[in-house]
Amino acid sequence: MKPAITHYLHQDETLPLIQLRRLGLIYSSYRFIVGLFSMLMVYITAQTGNIVSLPSFLQQTVLSFYILLSLILLGLFYVVHKKMRRQLAFGLVLDVTILSLLLYTAGAPDLQLTMLYMVVVAASFMLLHSSQALIITLLAIIFVIYQQFFYAIANSMNLANLGNALLMSASFLAVGGLSWSISYRLVQLEKVAASHAKEVERLNVINQEVITQMANGVIVIDNQHVVLANLAAHQLLSLPYNASISLPSVSDEADSSTRHESYTELLTDFEQQLSKQHTQLLHACLSVSAGQSCTFTYDLPAVANASIFGKLRVHIIPLKDGSKLIMLEDLRREQASAQQLKLASLGQLTASIAHEIRNPLAAISQASQLLMEDVIEIEESNTADENMVVGNSNVDLSGNYELYKMIFAQTKRVNRIIEDVLKLSRQQAASQQSIVLAEWMPTFLENYFQGHDVFLRVKTQPTISFDTHQLEQVLINLINNGLRYSSYAQPHAYVEIEIYCADNDVIIDVLDDGAGVSTESLKHLFNPFFTTDQAGTGLGLYLSQAFCEANQTRLLYIPEHKKTCFRLIAPSADAGTYGSMNKKNVNKSVL
Repeated sequence: MKPAITHYLHQDETLPLIQLRRLGLIYSSYRFIVGLFSMLMVYITAQTGNIVSLPSFLQQTVLSFYILLSLILLGLFYVVHKKMRRQLAFGLVLDVTILSLLLYTAGAPDLQLTMLYMVVVAASFMLLHSSQALIITLLAIIFVIYQQFFYAIANSMNLANLGNALLMSASFLAVGGLSWSISYRLVQLEKVAASHAKEVERLNVINQEVITQMANGVIVIDNQHVVLANLAAHQLLSLPYNASISLPSVSDEADSSTRHESYTELLTDFEQQLSKQHTQLLHACLSVSAGQSCTFTYDLPAVANASIFGKLRVHIIPLKDGSKLIMLEDLRREQASAQQLKLASLGQLTASIAHEIRNPLAAISQASQLLMEDVIEIEESNTADENMVVGNSNVDLSGNYELYKMIFAQTKRVNRIIEDVLKLSRQQAASQQSIVLAEWMPTFLENYFQGHDVFLRVKTQPTISFDTHQLEQVLINLINNGLRYSSYAQPHAYVEIEIYCADNDVIIDVLDDGAGVSTESLKHLFNPFFTTDQAGTGLGLYLSQAFCEANQTRLLYIPEHKKTCFRLIAPSADAGTYGSMNKKNVNKSVL
């Protein structure tokens, strides 16, 4: 028996404070209502037939005192949030005392008071610690048995009343045990539910972070409205995004409502911008029937074409609750994979034949140089010998010299082509660094183009992430092309470089006054070995585009520009909050 009681007392599990307060308010209200009802019933039942018998002074005093204290305890429990269990314990002791006095005035146990006693006992085991509840139960038993003995001494011994009192006391213990068992199970269920809620919240936080960090855009549409859109969806569609607003949290009840309202406003704004700038995409997503999946390629409109993304693959996946999951995939990665495969194939080819080509090429180049030196020596010896007749031999030697010179020049050109191809095959993964263009570009121009007319105009202070060596190679190639082709059309060759921002991208325009690229040549412009210059290798733009793609940047030719314009479009490295870029400097007329 003793180990069972000890185990019982150690199994002290109580309700959480939030539920304790809720149940405490309910029980305090119940106490006040019971007091009023008891007072009312005393006066209603006082009239029996034509005789009116007023309740005793003890009944009136006890009930009046009970109603007053019940009202005070209700107001105190509602206002004061501290020491709630002490307040409840005092109220339950008061209940036991008042019911014992009422039981004494009744003279014998009755059903109504017994039920009220059991409610008090059950409430004590649900609201208080088990030890406190046991004390209140024992107090109720003592009061019931003692008042029966006192009543028997004052009046006469009635074994039936004493037996009823003992049966009532045993009922108290039974109700207390059952109430404790139910309360214990409820507390355990609450703990399991709280544990599950924390686990769900943890998984929710993980899901939020995963969705936010995904490279693919995620949009969920339910009942023709957007209910979820991650950062990548905003970026891929060039729509503003406030990174300070996160998904509403379940555990954070303090500002959960405010955060939910802000997030709803963000989704509403996203939906409006989506319907305005990407009407075709939204209509295509909404037109897919429920329960059906669909995949298509979406071309970004001209307004969003300033972004580094040209095409998106859209996957529409139906969900079980009837909503639609829309995945936006950037086709850049496929293009980059294809580019890597192309470069790998080219690298294998060049690695196998470069050595075989360059050895005989070096022999031809060396032989042509030796023949040119022989011609020069023969001409010098003929000039020194005044008596020698030189006639047709001088003409032959001069013609041979030009042929040897042509062979030597072509071998140098072939060697330069091989070197450019080897650059493609040997290039490693881009080692990107943060580059502040307003500081880096003047230093670059001073190092490589000092003495040339290259004019720089920086409209913002952007930062990009790029491999510095590869960016140098790209700009050197573009600027040299601009100077060369500008010299063909103008007596004074010069190149202009403009740097500005468009949405979340940094734009670098390389401009010249050359003749530009013809319509027939546009489709072959970035193909390897395509050139319109006899002295060119046809690998400069191809190599530059490969470097740009390795750094998540696009290299485009802009035929709509009034000048010859090659444009680099790189994502801004300092655009932490999407849409926070200073758009005052964006030149919309050239996009």
